Amino acid sequence: MRQGRKKLADVITEQLESMILDGSLLAGQKLPPERELAEQFDVSRPSLREAIGNLQARGLVERKQGGGTFVSPKLNAAMTDPLMALVSRRPETQFDLLEFRHALEGMAAYYAALRGQPEDYTALKDALESLPRPGAKESKRAQAEALGQFYITMARASHNMVLLHVMSTMQGMLVENIERNLDMLARHTEAGDDIARQRNGIVDAIASRDPEAARQACNAHLAYIEKTLLSINQRDSRVQRALRRLEI
Repeated sequence: MRQGRKKLADVITEQLESMILDGSLLAGQKLPPERELAEQFDVSRPSLREAIGNLQARGLVERKQGGGTFVSPKLNAAMTDPLMALVSRRPETQFDLLEFRHALEGMAAYYAALRGQPEDYTALKDALESLPRPGAKESKRAQAEALGQFYITMARASHNMVLLHVMSTMQGMLVENIERNLDMLARHTEAGDDIARQRNGIVDAIASRDPEAARQACNAHLAYIEKTLLSINQRDSRVQRALRRLEI
């Protein structure tokens, strides 16, 4: 017995699910109007409505009376629970997060070089160009958010949906980590230029389609940040000890 063809609504459902997985549709984002989606998928509006109903039944989207359909904001809940928020606020966990970023961002760089497409490399270069320059007047938060988007663009170029999903759901925690790091690195005047050169090196390795060089460039970049932060911590500790001796 031949297996029947998939219903059109099921095909649309899978396409919308893929858009959520690959980050084209983000948690909390409003879906385009039905008319636009129907034209985009070249289907009838009843088939589209059935597909959206499937997503709603699975908890992936929410319909608001008179307000449209939104990707469920609860999709990120597992990575933003109170325990994870506590972890992100503790100073001693900042180096733990840096170590974890070695794995995430190194993998993203590797697969971006291996599987990225020309449009991915263009988006990555654009994201790099949009980053604030060393000594820029933007707030540390704005700089951290721009860097967070840069790393999400790199993850998207990897074409690994699981990796992109993990990095997207951890975005808030990673941005906080980057912001804290920027605050400390501001005390090391030479670090900004070095770090900017390192990021250029990561993008060059990815665009050259050299996966191992891209991963090594990413890991060397994070190792430099870690080493610099440790040096700043040690220097601050020595200053505090000296001041305490003066007070005695």
